[in-house]
Amino acid sequence: MTPDQYCQTKTRQSGSSFSFSFLFLDESQRRAMNALYAFCREVDDIVDECHDHNIAQTKLNWWKNEINQLFIGRPQHPVGQALLPLLAAYPLKEQHMLDVIDGMEMDLSKTRYETFSELEQYCYRAAGVVGLLSTEIFTYQHPATSEYAVELGLALQLTNILRDVKEDAERNRIYLPLDELRQFAVTEQDILNGTDSEQTRQLFAHQAKRAQHYYQSAISKLPEEDRYAQRSALIMAEIYHQLLEQIIQQNYPVLKRRVSLSPWKKLWLAWRTARREQKRHNQRRKHTA
Repeated sequence: MTPDQYCQTKTRQSGSSFSFSFLFLDESQRRAMNALYAFCREVDDIVDECHDHNIAQTKLNWWKNEINQLFIGRPQHPVGQALLPLLAAYPLKEQHMLDVIDGMEMDLSKTRYETFSELEQYCYRAAGVVGLLSTEIFTYQHPATSEYAVELGLALQLTNILRDVKEDAERNRIYLPLDELRQFAVTEQDILNGTDSEQTRQLFAHQAKRAQHYYQSAISKLPEEDRYAQRSALIMAEIYHQLLEQIIQQNYPVLKRRVSLSPWKKLWLAWRTARREQKRHNQRRKHTA
């Protein structure tokens, strides 16, 4: 198995919604995104699957060294080897990749967040910097596109947090800010026990409203000249935003079950968004010709 094949398999086995956004990339970009996603999956799996804190930390330290080796041309892991030839084509930053690992380290040492300010730092490392790395692969012209990428990453991560409340609670993790739990008269035990109530639904509605704000703010900051290049990110935004809408419409059942979209629904959203952005791009070219 080649390094590229390893990354493709890792992405395919994850069943992630991200794979739908890769369908509309050229071959080089698709290969790069598969490698980037595989890297994120590798370090995330360490935290989720390794129950010994010291072993997990050792593995994350190994990945830090692997990223260092990648940027001096000597990676050992298949993911690093898949990324190596792409560094010449895309200006990926070493620090951004290390920031992703730092985000995973936070999961080892922190299972609660007192305020949204604390959670925002985690979201930036876990998803905002992934947005920045992805944006470099998709390419862009305007500096404001970097701001859009970070805010979209936060929107996606906040949607994940809301969707995965039950699953995270089973791992004794509560990502919802504790000061907001108190604001809505919800206890940690309510979350850990899966106690569905009017108070928890109000808490979740508050989180959904924040995620909605980040989606809207992100899209408002995306310059028109970069929309077409960023269409894969827009596909991801469409899929995750639709997931958030489903959670809202179903009145926040996240303590009882995981809300999801079917693969066919994701494919339709991806096709519809790509078609919309193609039309928009064509119209812009006509007006600027």
